[in-house]
Amino acid sequence: MVVPSPNPIRSEKLQPIQLPVIDLSAERSEVSKLIVKACEEYGFFMVVNHGVAQHTIAQMEEQGLHFFTKPLSEKQKAGTSTPFGYGCKNIGFNGDIGEVEYLLFDTNPLSISQRSTTISNDPQQFSSAVSGYIDAVKALACEILDLMAEGLWVHDSSVFSRMIRDVESDALFRLNHYPPILCKEKDSHSHSHRDTSASSFHGHSSNKVGFGEHTDPQILTILRSNDVGGLQISLANGVWVAVPPDPTAFCVNVGDVLQAMTNGRFVSVRHRALTNSYKSRLSMAYFGAPPLRAWVTAPSELVTTHSPMQYRPFTWGEYKKASYSLRLGDSRLELFRKHG
Repeated sequence: MVVPSPNPIRSEKLQPIQLPVIDLSAERSEVSKLIVKACEEYGFFMVVNHGVAQHTIAQMEEQGLHFFTKPLSEKQKAGTSTPFGYGCKNIGFNGDIGEVEYLLFDTNPLSISQRSTTISNDPQQFSSAVSGYIDAVKALACEILDLMAEGLWVHDSSVFSRMIRDVESDALFRLNHYPPILCKEKDSHSHSHRDTSASSFHGHSSNKVGFGEHTDPQILTILRSNDVGGLQISLANGVWVAVPPDPTAFCVNVGDVLQAMTNGRFVSVRHRALTNSYKSRLSMAYFGAPPLRAWVTAPSELVTTHSPMQYRPFTWGEYKKASYSLRLGDSRLELFRKHG
């Protein structure tokens, strides 16, 4: 079991990785092939020409940064994250911690509107920014999931996306803020020469775990971050690699549910986020999830004699309950693997 630690990352030498960058405006059948290949090989990829308006992104970032610059006493008025609301350092309910503060929402517009009254002095503006952003990235997630189904030659191309289109979808939206951890070591260089890119994360002993090693339990994650590095993914050989930030793109990653629904063809990859020594990082993550009652199982096209069903059918509610009972770094999907 790997549990996130606030201790500095000292011993690992990390190399940046260039994830596949997929242009969603290209020819559809080619895009679907590239997405499938990326999901099988990396579990992560970047998308450009994604159709999400820049002003929608900018408004959400502005609102998020404005909230996180408030004094702690003001931020705490947003309510303790149980699970929704404001959280600081504590991640989940089982003792995991990290150098992060966050706002967590369900994606119901009424719930967002009500919670905004405790978050912003202009709750209508905040609520509008959050709901507008969620609508845009949800549409993007659905389009990507349809392209995945087409690339897998599944007859019903909405088999994945309809789970998050459902009005009872258990999707989440999370704003993570990783404050800078100022380097305490003597540094003869001026601040203007300090590197805040992803590749710099193997060079400073003061970088700490912001959000510990884990996989996302849901179907699909759509992640947007500012121009500060911090995201790292674990390759099949256990080596951690840094993902350079790209403010022009969205980062997309496979969740546990999608790994199960593709019968193991797509991989839900372990990842983590580190703090930066001198600059704060803001990330915005949409987690597309099924309704609690929805059954998770692979379509018949993906189950063959040569590729028998790897996971027993389960409901999202059952899987979510298992996830909440475990530590952040624990493997959940293995509990649902078929044996014999």
